Amino acid sequence: MGTYAAGAIEGNAGMVNESKDATGDRHAQAAVEQHHAQMLQRMKHLTDLLAGAVQERDASAAHDAKNTLVEWCENELLPHALAEEKFLYAMARERPEASMLVTGMLVEHRTIVNTLEELRSLSDVRAAAVATALERLFALHLEKENQLLLPFIVEQPDLSLVAAVQGLHELTGELQAEGSGHSHTTTETRLD
Repeated sequence: MGTYAAGAIEGNAGMVNESKDATGDRHAQAAVEQHHAQMLQRMKHLTDLLAGAVQERDASAAHDAKNTLVEWCENELLPHALAEEKFLYAMARERPEASMLVTGMLVEHRTIVNTLEELRSLSDVRAAAVATALERLFALHLEKENQLLLPFIVEQPDLSLVAAVQGLHELTGELQAEGSGHSHTTTETRLD
């Protein structure tokens, strides 16, 4: 695949807001957190399917389950991570008090991508083990975003989480993006 430059973030014009909509930011935070929960639930389900097929020694089902998990990661998880980098991490990274957090989260994105690449080439017990590790890494990463990054952005009087996530189904899920008339896509971005 192509290049995935963790930390190569485009500008975030329109994300700084002189008149903050605090209520809107709290709603945006809740939408992102809800989407995170849905993503983690889906990833756990797909990982459990793989582990179950391996436990049952059903090589065909395990192969299919692994491919479904990898496809979900490519179509949902990685575009979500890229959108976070472009629209959330960029504005927080400019703040000295959040710079190290964002740098660490970018490293986690890189680790997620590398772990997914490792999963592609594995089968059976090793695939189930790496899928479980990937799920746990993702869960830990989401907890940091939900408990540290999002609250930091919401607390900043001159940053707008609403503006950052508006219309981005990659960050808020399909329901939040519908009807906004504003969409972004990350399908052009290629990953290692």
